[in-house]
Amino acid sequence: MDHLIEFFSEDIEFSLDNPEKISDWIADIIEQHGHELVGLTYIFCSDDYLHQINVEYLDHDTLTDIITFDNADTEGTIEGDIFISVDRVRDNAATHGTSFQDELHRVLIHGVLHLLGFKDKTPEQEAAMRKLEDSSLSLRKF
Repeated sequence: MDHLIEFFSEDIEFSLDNPEKISDWIADIIEQHGHELVGLTYIFCSDDYLHQINVEYLDHDTLTDIITFDNADTEGTIEGDIFISVDRVRDNAATHGTSFQDELHRVLIHGVLHLLGFKDKTPEQEAAMRKLEDSSLSLRKF
C-alpha cells in the first residue's frame, strides 16, 4: 500500500528495517487521529547535519534527535518533513536503556504527533506526549 511516506538518508548510510510495515503503522496512527495523510518524508542524518538545520532554521544552537517541518496547507491533513539524527537516537537508546529500534520508532511517531498538533513544551504536555508515544508503539504489528 502506497502511503506517500518516504525514507531517505542525507549524510550517512542508513536504511530502515521493515519500511513498508513502518509506513502502514504510521498511516494507521494518522488515520486514528482523524487526519488524512498527504505526504511525509523522513530524512535520517548525523548530529552535525541536524545541528546545522537547528541553527539555520530554528536559531537553536543545540543537538536534538528530531526536527519536524509542517508543510500542510489544509486543516486535518498531514504533510511534512521530519529530520532524525541517528546519532542522537542511538545515544538516547543507550541512555534510556531501550533498544535502538524502539527508540527510533518512538522518534518516528513523535514527529507525527507534532504534525497532529500535540506539543511537548510543558511538563504536562511532555507527559501526555509520552503516553501517546507509548500507546502508538503498542499498536506496532512487527
